[in-house]
Amino acid sequence: MVAQTGSHILLVEDDIDLAQWIADYLTARDFKVTICHRGDEAVVLIGSLNPDIVLLDGMLPGMDGLDVCKTVRASFTNPIIMITARDEEIDEVLGLEMGADDYITKPVRARVLLARIRALLRRKEKSRTASSRVDELASNGVLKFSGLVISAQARSVILDGESIKISSNEFDVLWFLASKAGQVVSRKELVSHFRGFDYDGFDRSIDLRISRLRKKLKDDSSEPFRIKTIWGKGYLFAKDVW
Repeated sequence: MVAQTGSHILLVEDDIDLAQWIADYLTARDFKVTICHRGDEAVVLIGSLNPDIVLLDGMLPGMDGLDVCKTVRASFTNPIIMITARDEEIDEVLGLEMGADDYITKPVRARVLLARIRALLRRKEKSRTASSRVDELASNGVLKFSGLVISAQARSVILDGESIKISSNEFDVLWFLASKAGQVVSRKELVSHFRGFDYDGFDRSIDLRISRLRKKLKDDSSEPFRIKTIWGKGYLFAKDVW
């Protein structure tokens, strides 16, 4: 099991009592916790502290949590968990589309929060150690498909000579699918690998990442031909259409 004690968590929550309760709970489990109560201040702290994980409330003074997530996601690659009182599906979709890695609603259940944090930190550690397996996937950690070049070491994507900006979690999904080009990868396998728990038929985060990837990789959203949906089975990264 990956050692996760000592990981630095930035907690962004304007409810002072709730923030202190969460911080005390996590500190007792050997996490380092920094508390912030405003969205605009959170943007600055995320850039300066580069925490291992961010717990981000949805409704904040200074800047809404969704806007914080959208603002920092281009440069901040570590996990973000949205925590909010809003519980409608549209809010969950918005949070994930802004780049959040997970989403839980209030009232916060301590054990559930801890489990989600540990699952994301395990996934982060897997991503760090993935380079040790790169040689089994492609020479020098580079996957090439005609006009598409994916570099594991640089974590970069180039399509038709143009650098494509994608988030860290989008890159992880792309590399995973591309390394299995021509094979159908099930949603269950994707969710288990990236989210740390079994697919329950409702989790949509992987689907949203793939939807964003298709858009950025100039795939047809109505009839995707590069990252295909194989109905009832999963996704297939096509080899010869780049």
